Amino acid sequence: MNQEAIQENAQQYKVFEADPESKAFRHTSSHILAQAVKHLFPEAKLGIGPAIDYGFYYDFDLEHRFTEEDLAAIEKEMKKITKANLPLERFELPREEAINFMNEKAEPYKVELINDLPEDAVISFYKQGDFTDLCAGPHKGSTAAIKALKLTSVAGAYWRGNEKNKMLQRIYGTSFPKQQMLDEYLEMLEEAKKRDHRKIGKEMDLFAIMEEGPGFPFFFPKGMIIRNELEAFWRKSHRERGYEEIKTPLILSEDLWHTSGHWDHYQNNMYFTKIDEGNYAIKPMNCPGAMLAYKRRMYSYRDFPMRIGELGQVHRHELSGALHGLMRVRTFTQDDAHIFMLPEQIKEEIVGVIDFIDYVYKLFGFKYHVELSTKPEDSMGSQEEWDLATNALKEALEEKGMDYIINEGDGAFYGPKIDFHLEDSIGRTWQCGTIQLDFQMPQRFDLTYVGSDGEKHRPIMIHRVIFGSIERFIGILTEHFAGKFPLWLAPVQVKILTVTEKFNDYAYELEKRFTEAGLRVQVDGRNEKIGYKIREARNQRDSYLLVIGEREAEAGTVSVRSNREGELGEMSVEDFVARLRQEIDTKKF
Repeated sequence: MNQEAIQENAQQYKVFEADPESKAFRHTSSHILAQAVKHLFPEAKLGIGPAIDYGFYYDFDLEHRFTEEDLAAIEKEMKKITKANLPLERFELPREEAINFMNEKAEPYKVELINDLPEDAVISFYKQGDFTDLCAGPHKGSTAAIKALKLTSVAGAYWRGNEKNKMLQRIYGTSFPKQQMLDEYLEMLEEAKKRDHRKIGKEMDLFAIMEEGPGFPFFFPKGMIIRNELEAFWRKSHRERGYEEIKTPLILSEDLWHTSGHWDHYQNNMYFTKIDEGNYAIKPMNCPGAMLAYKRRMYSYRDFPMRIGELGQVHRHELSGALHGLMRVRTFTQDDAHIFMLPEQIKEEIVGVIDFIDYVYKLFGFKYHVELSTKPEDSMGSQEEWDLATNALKEALEEKGMDYIINEGDGAFYGPKIDFHLEDSIGRTWQCGTIQLDFQMPQRFDLTYVGSDGEKHRPIMIHRVIFGSIERFIGILTEHFAGKFPLWLAPVQVKILTVTEKFNDYAYELEKRFTEAGLRVQVDGRNEKIGYKIREARNQRDSYLLVIGEREAEAGTVSVRSNREGELGEMSVEDFVARLRQEIDTKKF
């Protein structure tokens, strides 16, 4: 299946995922999985089994380790259950009866869940044939509603996400109302495996996660080229838009994190240390440092808007089971910016950030959708302030004529936010950019400015990222382009391959000319067969391959192959350089 077909099919999955019925569909699939496991492994204890995006999972406590053969057998049993057309019947029990019922079934994890429910909670169960599960629903009416299913993997998962609890086995699966949708989805997953940034990163020698530093990425010379080019682009585009850059410390005192609110709302994700008997924290976010940078002097209303950017390294504690290549790490660099402004400048500044984000994403060929996340349960500030901030974000989106989804309760603890979800070349989405409007930090840090009336006033602040995390964005780009980066980012822009060593002098002459033209070039003058050299360069995803033999050496030309466009034939050195310079300078992709 080609890339266009994969993207088109991805739209089908998104339509299905957006349908409220999809959750009931996938939730029913998870119950069928649990029933099948209990048929084959009666001693298995049940954890939880929710619907998730594009699938479902169920957690099991079982001494036996699930194998690929087990998954095949479980899947076969699941298909028997769907064909049996078992109705799903809901019933309720009082708390004590519910506990006794689960104790009789020897399901200790279910008993724990019941005990943790509020006193006035409705305790409901769903029964299908010989299987009953504690569950709030919703579900489809019958197991026969599940027309196509597939178990995809098994992984470890701590009970209730707490690493102090027992490690259970989590079986993942997916299901669709049509076999064709499942087949196309699995084909998309195969394409995603080929694009896995961990695999490509290893093949291209870009980056790695070592056993000695789980969640702490290493970047190698080629990976640093991509990173440095992105950061150079970031700095240039920010200077052009009136941002100034700062750098704040990696470690700051514990008192600062009490002031910022992170101590109360984010402590479990932070790392701590002691210095000279004092308590310090390794920063999980850059904003408190930016607050201190602001407070170093007094400002006038004439100084606003003030746009301050920082490529700041942060550290956040993530559970080991959640770590995933560059996508989920324990240290990363955020392309943060904090904009301090007057109340009347809010909408204009938000619109300006939206335009900036749109420019960057279009540069890489990303489509995106927007979500507006509102006040979470764990939050700071009054409802009036939250309403004011939320309405300001809505007004900016509406002024831009942008469609957006309301994501209730998913804002930051200090303010509502606009999130930008990128769509990559095979239809997957990634949350990267965000705009957060904050009335809380300026209050907590007592930030002020002198207004036109000569009195002190409180500035309004925007937190904003575009890449989100440099590391994660590189991972997304690696998969989006399948390692064939736009030329301006490519670690090796030109690879010169000689047919035999006698043409090495011409190859090194070309290398000098290309380097002087600002191109990144390598010569492979080894005494190896040219077919071997070409295959190796292709695996490295080098942008342009130049095969140098007798004809090219005598004519002073180059024979060109692009990793995107295929064979381009013979051309003069001058034309080749001009082509590449134009491609780099315009950031063509």
